[in-house]
Amino acid sequence: MELTEKQHIPFVIATKNEDKVLEIREILREFPFEIRTMTEAGVEDDIEENGTSFEENALIKALAVHSRIGGFVMADDSGLAIDALGGAPGIYSARFNGTGSTYPEKIQALWKLLADIPLEMRTAHFICAIAVVFPDGSHFTVQESLDGIFYDKIIGENGFGYDPVFFLPEKGLTTAQLSPAEKHKISHRGKALHAMLAQLRDAWYSFS
Repeated sequence: MELTEKQHIPFVIATKNEDKVLEIREILREFPFEIRTMTEAGVEDDIEENGTSFEENALIKALAVHSRIGGFVMADDSGLAIDALGGAPGIYSARFNGTGSTYPEKIQALWKLLADIPLEMRTAHFICAIAVVFPDGSHFTVQESLDGIFYDKIIGENGFGYDPVFFLPEKGLTTAQLSPAEKHKISHRGKALHAMLAQLRDAWYSFS
């Protein structure tokens, strides 16, 4: 069943991260919702992400924005998990090394922590959880991941965040070397958004 009706209903993305919004808009470019950011919907609050998992944090953000404006709200929480560091930085990926540090600074800090770990043992995972809240307050979450290696060099100019050091052995490239179209097909966020759409289609026509 195609989502071809009720296009007037806004679908609000609960984030202020412009890079993330750009990527989500690109992946959902054929989706018939009127996609808005939380700022465009009039919500300027800083939402405290105090959950213990990606799914909890995504749901916290989505419910917080939904409590202000109702309607359909989605939020994602994503990050990098490095096996040799016990899954760190994990849910603290954006805040790692201090909230004011740049991603090159975060990468340098992680390299120091991994200094004694051989490259082949620096296995890592990009993880993305998405929560969707419906107009009646019901909700669901999905989570997907992408496996790779935390590389020892910065390579590539596409993407953002940790993309330039997330190496995909099967492609011989970092995710920052992939075109947006290539990345969206395999990325943690691309897979999570498609999983979200699959569940959303089942419930879409229940709401007016």
